[in-house]
Formats: sequence, structure tokens, C-alpha cells
Amino acid sequence: MSFLRICRDDVATQSAGEAFALVLRPGDIVALTGGLGAGKTTFVKGVARGLGVVERVTSPSFTLVRQHDAHNELGITTLHHADVYRVESIAEVRDLDLGELVEEAGVVLVEWGELATSVFGRDVLTLSFELVDDEETRTIVVSGGVDAARASALTTWSDS
Repeated sequence: MSFLRICRDDVATQSAGEAFALVLRPGDIVALTGGLGAGKTTFVKGVARGLGVVERVTSPSFTLVRQHDAHNELGITTLHHADVYRVESIAEVRDLDLGELVEEAGVVLVEWGELATSVFGRDVLTLSFELVDDEETRTIVVSGGVDAARASALTTWSDS
């Protein structure tokens, strides 16, 4: 089962992220896949806004993982934002202990999650980003880790 959302620009991509925050549950691990410039960090900025993160969100390309305090009614208190673009092996991903970052009240969003998904020992939500011909419009497809309750929320998210 997958869900598609089309975003015409960066503003729409951030809005999609903000709306996606309502789909998240404490303990979620979300893999963001797609090419360079496809909108992954822009989307995470929207998720952060939707989770009530007040500090500036930037790509953690060199630090690999950034933590942000979240203030919302979803029970999520920490957003862990990871970027494994510079990681070259599954062993390096394991060394990051991304799965261990998710305490009861946190979520992890992993940019360049293709390599990381094989490390996680549970269902992972995967968001695939793809630029469309005009280089401004992008599609976001959500798959994996979707139960009936989440499917209903993602149907609403897709239709926005």
C-alpha cells in the first residue's frame, strides 16, 4: 500500500511535511529516499514545524544526526534528523545506532535512508522523493509500516 502527494514547489513540500507530522507516532523511524535536491530537507523542515520544533532545522550532512526538542500534542518530544549521505557502509550506519535514538517519545527521520533501511529491525515508513520534469515539482510516495489507522491518515494527507 502506498500514498502519493504532489508538491509544486518548496512551500508545498514544507506544507506536506507539516501535515505528515500528524501521521507520526512516538517511536517511528522514517527513511527519506531520493536524489540530490529532491526536497528531503525541505520536507523535514515542515515536519519539524508540525511537531512544534522552534529552532532552525538544517541538513545534518556533516554532523550526521541533529536532535530537536518538539512541542506538540502527539506525545513526540524529540525529532532526530539524520543524514547518512556520507556514510559508505551498513557497518557505519549500525555505528550510528539510529534505532537506539528513538526513545518512547521520539521519532527519527533519516535522509538518504536507502542504506539505513536494512539496519532497522522493525517496520519503517519510507518516503520516496522524485523531481518531475520542471525540476520544481516533486512527488512524494509513502510506503511501508502502514496499518489501517495510519492508512486513513495518509489517505487524507495524499488528498491535500
